[in-house]
Formats: sequence, structure tokens, C-alpha cells
Amino acid sequence: MGDSLAPNLAVVGGRLAATWLEKSESGGESSGHRLRFSRRVEGEWLAPTTVAEGGDFFANWADIPALIEANDGSLLAHWLAKTGEDTYAYSVFLARSTDQGRTWQPLGRLNDDTTPTEHGFVSWVSEADAVRAFWLDGRAMVEGGPMSLRTTVVREEVLPSEVLDERVCDCCATAATLVDGEPVVVFRDRSQDEVRDIAIVRRDAGQWRPTAPVASDGWVIPGCPVNGPAIDGANGNLFAAWFTAADENPKVQFAVSRDGGASFTEPILIDSDNPLGRVDLVSIDEGEAIVSWLASGRDIARVMLRLVTPSGTVGPSLTVAETQNARASGFPRLERIDDHLYLIWVDTAEDRPSSLRVAEIPIAELSGGSSEAPAS
Repeated sequence: MGDSLAPNLAVVGGRLAATWLEKSESGGESSGHRLRFSRRVEGEWLAPTTVAEGGDFFANWADIPALIEANDGSLLAHWLAKTGEDTYAYSVFLARSTDQGRTWQPLGRLNDDTTPTEHGFVSWVSEADAVRAFWLDGRAMVEGGPMSLRTTVVREEVLPSEVLDERVCDCCATAATLVDGEPVVVFRDRSQDEVRDIAIVRRDAGQWRPTAPVASDGWVIPGCPVNGPAIDGANGNLFAAWFTAADENPKVQFAVSRDGGASFTEPILIDSDNPLGRVDLVSIDEGEAIVSWLASGRDIARVMLRLVTPSGTVGPSLTVAETQNARASGFPRLERIDDHLYLIWVDTAEDRPSSLRVAEIPIAELSGGSSEAPAS
């Protein structure tokens, strides 16, 4: 996976799977990219397949492709591609596989408009016989409006979308999960006064509830920090993690909801030693959660894990790896299968191409506070 970027993890058929972008020569374009997919079987990564390829990809460090498995076993993947001359004129494109990723069929755009504006930061949940997408949508920007949050359902075709929030932060990732079969999505909101705190929209009894705060940090910032939240749930608990730098005090925080996202506990501190953020999290069966993030060092960043209980008890921090303190290090992504965690990140160095690394960590190590975890 040399000279790669934008890695992500998913669980496909109970096994670990990964997507990432690679540079390629597509149609004579030396600046082309391809979206790759692979599964891990019996401890080995299978030969990757190509989901899509082209010279029009909008490839970047923050807005990364993702993959979801529907309840019928089909797979859906997304990526970004340019749709206009402007730098940020791009849309979200989809492909579907019905043979566990061996072959892929294009489905066209996710966003149901053709404006030359930004569309991205997609998150997914499985929903009955379909999958549901949430994304940031810039179509209102054509007339000077703000970025919005939209959602739709995808089966073998994409259904019309609807607006969930008309004014959100421009380029912080969304994150979604299910609570008792109903979808919830967290994102960085944006007030008229440029307060950009983490918010939630949830569906209750088939109806979308208005945007509500996860926490009121009061972070006033005139531009997007490119640092979205994470969410997951288990055993009646809904967990959220996020980065804030309110009052010029960078920190990673965590909160728990015991009522499906209607309210959250006061924030629990994960890291206040000038972290970079870029969080992810997974829940585990005991009603606990594990947070991943990038901590900062003098010239490096450390890929970190930490366990948090619903009562707010925070375990020791586990250092998984070191990478550069740079945008190229991307966003580490976390998944859980049974009693093991899997973390993927971009290993960057000045003297060689970037590569992707995956660590397998027994969950038991998080309560023991080991100082390092092996990577492959």
C-alpha cells in the first residue's frame, strides 16, 4: 500500500476490510487515483480490487472514502470526483458490489444536484433493506448560502435527499450510528456567531428531531477546523468523542447519552496536552467505549487509544504508533471484531512514500495500560 492515503476500515461478513486511495495513471493522467478494497482472511490481506479509478478524483487527507455492508450482504462504497472547474466543485460517487467486493458496479452520484459546489464527508448506517447516507452539501452556496447537512437512502438506486440542518461547519466529518434501529448523526454545527460545537440530529419514532448540542464548548472560530466527531453505541449507551479548541485550549472530549441522544453527560476529558484530535471510537459489549485520536509531540504525532466506561472512568492511554505531525498523517480509523481492535493510519516520513499501517490490539490491553501495540 505504498504512496497511499485516505484509509478506512469496515467489517464485511464478520471480517475486517479496508479501503484506501492510491495514485494511478488513468487515461494517461499521471495525477489520477483509484479507490482500492481488500479483506483480511485468516490473518492475511487478500489481493486488492479496484472500486473505481479516474483522473478526476478529488483526493485529500481529510474527506476519505468509506464502505458499508448492507443487511443483504451487498457492499456500497463512495469517493469524491470533480464535477466542475472550480477547486471545490466535486460530488460524491457510488459503486455497489454483490460479490463481497470482487467486482463493482457504478451507481452514479449520491447528491441529487449538479451544482459546482462541495459535497462530501459522508457517513453511513444500514437501515432495513437499504443503507442511509449523511453528508455535507454545498448546493446552497451557489447563491451565497451555507453548507447544509443532508441525508438519503440508497438501495439499487439513490432516493431523493432531504435537509436535516441548513447551516453546518463546512468541512468537518460527520459520523452516524443506529440507536434501537433509528439513525443518529453527529457533526460540527455552525451558528450565526461562528460558534462551531458538536451537535446531533436523531430520528425518533420515524421523525427527525431538531438539531441539539452534544456539548456546549463555545468554540468560536471563523473557519472550519477540519476535525469532526465520532459516535457509536452499545447496551443502551450512546458514546460521542470530539475535538475542541475553545478558549485556545485544545482537547479531546467524550460524553455518554443514556436516552438515545436526547441528552449527554458533561464532557469527560480524554487528552488536554495540545492534541491534534482526528478522533474515532468504537463501543464494546461491556457498555464501554474506546477512543482513538492523534496526540501531538515535538515533531511527531502519536496514534493513541483510551478506554472509557459509561460512569466516566478513563483508563490509561495506549500509544499505538508514531507518525508525522502533519495533514498527510490523515485520520486514523478504528474498528472492532469480537475482542480485538483494529486501527489503520497513514505512516508518513520525509524520506519515503507514505504507507498504510494496521494494528491489531486485544481489547484487554486497554485496561492493562500497555505502552505500545504491534503494527503490520
